[in-house]
Amino acid sequence: MNLKEQFEQLCLSFSENHNIINTLWSEIEKRYSEKGRHYHNLLHLENMFKEIEAVKDKISNFTVVSFSVFYHDIVYNATSKSNEEKSALLAETRLAELNLNNNLINVISAQILATKFHQKSEDEDTNYLLDADLSILGKDLESYLAYTQMIRKEYSIYPDLLYKPGRKKVLKHFLELNSIFKTDYFKEKYEVRAKKNISTEIRLL
Repeated sequence: MNLKEQFEQLCLSFSENHNIINTLWSEIEKRYSEKGRHYHNLLHLENMFKEIEAVKDKISNFTVVSFSVFYHDIVYNATSKSNEEKSALLAETRLAELNLNNNLINVISAQILATKFHQKSEDEDTNYLLDADLSILGKDLESYLAYTQMIRKEYSIYPDLLYKPGRKKVLKHFLELNSIFKTDYFKEKYEVRAKKNISTEIRLL
């Protein structure tokens, strides 16, 4: 199932209004295909879905986490410090149009906001979302280095003089965490490789 079909399936549980569903999908597609999105694009969503699909049986509300994946980077501007807040607000507005109840909308909004700081959550579903979001860090070195180049392109507005220290700070923060990944599944799958990859990137910067 492609992303569009997946999104439609999700929405049909809450609304039969195909016009609204199509409009919402068009917005997602357009936002994630914006010029300048070299990494935070539709492929990133596809990869996240592959990751959470593998742990579907461990996720208590897969529908909620799926909406959070679709909306977590819907607003993305490399120069902004409030992408997550704006993405959460947009998700709240759009999901209300689909007739989701407020409780579900609040959980989705909280999950999107959690992607800002990537702190371990008391809610295990949120931890699976966060781990899927960071899964690229634990891929083979070739994929990881391709990812670092895409991120560099997204931040191309900044010269190396500013970019490199900022990026190093982010990477060192990851290495200082007890664990980059919050769930046992992802920790086992990616933790060791992720730390090696990050150390390699720090050396290369």
